Amino acid sequence: MTLWTADEIAAATGGSATTDFAVDGVAFDSREVGERDLFVALTGEQTDGHRFLDQAFAQGASGAIVSQPATHPAVRVDDTFAALENLARAARARVAGKVIGVTGSVGKTSTKEALFAALSRAPGIRAHRSVKSYNNHTGVPLSLARMPADTDLAVLEMGMNHPGELAHLTTLVRPHVALVTAIAPAHTEFFPDESAIADAKGEIFQGLEPGGTAIIPFDSPHRDRLIAAAKPYAGRIVTFGMNREADVNAADAMTVRGGGSFVSARVGGRQLSFTIAQPGRHWVSNALAVLAVADAVGADLALAGLALGELGGLPGRGARVTVRVGDGDAVVIDESYNANPASMRATLAVLAQESGRHLAVLGEMRELGDGSAAFHAGLADDVIAARVEAAVLVGQAMRPLAEALEGRLDFVHVPDATQALDRLRARVRPGDVVLVKGSNGVGLSRLVSGLANGMS
Repeated sequence: MTLWTADEIAAATGGSATTDFAVDGVAFDSREVGERDLFVALTGEQTDGHRFLDQAFAQGASGAIVSQPATHPAVRVDDTFAALENLARAARARVAGKVIGVTGSVGKTSTKEALFAALSRAPGIRAHRSVKSYNNHTGVPLSLARMPADTDLAVLEMGMNHPGELAHLTTLVRPHVALVTAIAPAHTEFFPDESAIADAKGEIFQGLEPGGTAIIPFDSPHRDRLIAAAKPYAGRIVTFGMNREADVNAADAMTVRGGGSFVSARVGGRQLSFTIAQPGRHWVSNALAVLAVADAVGADLALAGLALGELGGLPGRGARVTVRVGDGDAVVIDESYNANPASMRATLAVLAQESGRHLAVLGEMRELGDGSAAFHAGLADDVIAARVEAAVLVGQAMRPLAEALEGRLDFVHVPDATQALDRLRARVRPGDVVLVKGSNGVGLSRLVSGLANGMS
């Protein structure tokens, strides 16, 4: 089915079409353009998408949104970013299905993927989701613009690092269900304290459709603050968590062979037992959030439980990569996409449960502001508890952790991912389990790729 015609794009954006065309997808990164895509030529401080029009059409684009004269099929507008947002609004307006918005300090993308797997499992359901981590001021409208008109269920991730961002994004998404996964220290460079982070995350509820459902982590110290933020906008508030008083809670959770969990959950007056493939206590919380959302949209809870049992790790977010080392293998836990103090502790706890010798490559956590040194040094006990025998610490901000580990652990402190790979190669042995985690800007995904491509 055609996603957009030139006339529909022009009507949505207030632009004028130079010729007739139809598209099946939308992209603003010319490197991601595929056959029959619409290329949105965004302009910014660093580059101008109009410079890449020829490349986009060479890769198969059928049309473009432009603000300058173009020789290719296009819709001409005054402002291409405003046009992308208007196209997103038009996409949302034509969808009659349920829309779910997901935010939180940790677990957004993983929970979004788990939700998509759970909700799309039912026969005949046409589900849509944000891809990758397209959750910011450009990623959210792009994800909406890509949403087919006949979508039954959509799961859209929303992120922020400043107050007011979610208040705007949620008006584009207009969710029927809005989920906050957790509140934790993240982007603290831009917030005075965690309460301010909770307030910013609570902005997601402002866009709820009338009668919509707000889903809130019961175990969070900011629970009541989030509930207060939701009350003016939500028709229903649902809590999830390990505590028995949560609306959706874990009556029992135990670790099973392979590191996952077997969970008996209560959802309202019902009980559901299922297995979570992903290891870690944080995944039990993610799973309860998934069940709360599934229940809110009337999805099949049994199918949701089956999906959680089959969910694999995502690249950069828990995927396990087997690498050849000498005459044996080592396992790399790829958590290279992002890091904050809460997610660092959660993944170190997962490492603690692994058999074999434990190594860790830990990249600096960014955007932590004045508390950065304390947050980094505060990981020392978690590293020791994870039974790490050797560590590679990456980035200048890791110095406080290096000082806290002095004399307690075999480690090296290096400035970048390239040197980290060299130091790790000298240490890793067959049978090792290597945790790789850090903020995305550190570039530890390259280290994972380097390991996967060979240890020589």
